[in-house]
Formats: sequence, structure tokens, C-alpha cells
Amino acid sequence: MVKDEKLQLKAEIDRRSGFCFGVVKAVEKAEALLDKGERVYSVGQIVHNDEEVKRLRGKGLITIRHEEIHNLQGKNILFRAHGEPPETYKRVKRHNNVLMDATCPIVLKLQRDVRKAWQEGREIFIFGKPGHPEVKGLVGQTDGQARVFQNMGELQDMNIPYSLTLFSQTTMNPDTYQQAAEYLKSHGARVDIRDTICRQVSGREEELRDFSRHHDRIVFVAGRHSSNGRMLYEICRHHNSRCHFVSTAREVQRAWFTPAEHVGISGATSTPQWLLEAVAQKIEAF
Repeated sequence: MVKDEKLQLKAEIDRRSGFCFGVVKAVEKAEALLDKGERVYSVGQIVHNDEEVKRLRGKGLITIRHEEIHNLQGKNILFRAHGEPPETYKRVKRHNNVLMDATCPIVLKLQRDVRKAWQEGREIFIFGKPGHPEVKGLVGQTDGQARVFQNMGELQDMNIPYSLTLFSQTTMNPDTYQQAAEYLKSHGARVDIRDTICRQVSGREEELRDFSRHHDRIVFVAGRHSSNGRMLYEICRHHNSRCHFVSTAREVQRAWFTPAEHVGISGATSTPQWLLEAVAQKIEAF
């Protein structure tokens, strides 16, 4: 085949991929002020996608660390969808900053439920990733006393109290959550099970399986630091070995494809639609 001959590839974007509504809300809140020429300070990356962060930075969004909050006064400070512990709210208010709270509504409800259970004297167990921003926000509702585990091995190393309430980070695997609940009950614990996993994320597994199987090849688009992206990519790869992970359209390579392939493009809940479309356009241009 002539080197520059078009491959006649067809690209289809997974209609369920892209920003979840919590991330959409956070980005819309930021852009509403950025488009007026105001600066917005995001506590941590607004979304785990470097390309989207770069786009918003071009509009005036500034990403800061928690320890930098005390340097700001009278500024627009954004809390991203992951949520924050109570102490961060106090830091923002100390210097008359304007709080833009874009915490996902599902996470906000989860925080309230964790706080209520803690105030009622319950032992709190959280199935989640230690150090993850959402988990930090949840643990903060318990004065740092909640116990966090991210797999069955970590849970099995813990002392199990007589009674506890079991929560979960919203993006964790529901099967492992149920396994954890059964393990706790089998060890004599009275478990108040609060299934707080967001089905917009966990419910994608079956759809991704079908999407992956019905395409010759998959290009999965997500930020390198997106745990959700890595999890969903592995699901795609399990059901279609011809699967490639990219963070930008620049990373897509012509050499991956053979003529007339039907290519599926999917992404994480932190992947913007414009980036998925850019990848599709590049593939169809080969």
C-alpha cells in the first residue's frame, strides 16, 4: 500500500464516556467566572486531565495546593467535585475568600451521611483509596478517625469491632464492596451497609464490555493520573486486546491501525468531550 494512502478508518465515540455530571458542574462553575475575565483558584486539579486543566489555565484558572490557601484574600476559590474536609472550608473563610463549592452532589450527601453516623457514635469503615481527595474529605467528617481500606487484604489486617457502618468512595468496585460487607458480617460484626458507589461510574463496566467487543480496536482517552481512567481502560483491554491508552490526540499513532478498521473511542469520567472528538478526527484523517 502507498505510504500516504488513506486507511479509511471509521471512529465511533462511546456515548457514555466523558465528564460525569459532577465534573460538568465544576467546570461550568469555573468557566462562568473565567469568561467574565475573573480569576479562579482551584484547590487541586479541577479534573484529573492535564489537557482540560491546560485549556482552563489559558482562561485564567489557577491550581493551588491546600497550604497556599492562607496566602489568598478576597479571591474566588473553587472546591472541585471530589469534595473537601471541614478544615478546608474554615481555611477559605478566614480571609474573606469567595467559596465556589463544586463538590459533586453525590459526594456531598455521602459526606453528610458519614458525619451523621460519626456523630451518632458509630465506628466508620470506608472502602476507598487512602490519600485520594474524596476519601480525605470523608475522613475529615470523622475527625480523622474513620478506617480506610482499598482491598480485601487491608481489611483482613484490621481489628473488626462489634458494630460499624460501612461506606465507600463513590468510584470503587461494587463487587469488592459487597465482598467486604460479607467478610465483616462473617466475622461477627453488625454492619450497617451504606452502598455509596456512584452507578454512573461503576455501571459502565457492562456497557464498556459490549462497546469494546463490537469494535476492531479501542483507543481509550484519559489523564495519566486518573484512577477512574485506568480502571475503565483495563476493562476495555480485558475484552479487546487491541486497546491503546492515550492522554492526547498527539499520542495516537497511524502504525496502530490497519485499513478499514472500525475504531471505538472511549474515556474516563474526567475526559472532556472535545478531547474525544479530537482523537476521533485524527484517526479518521489517517
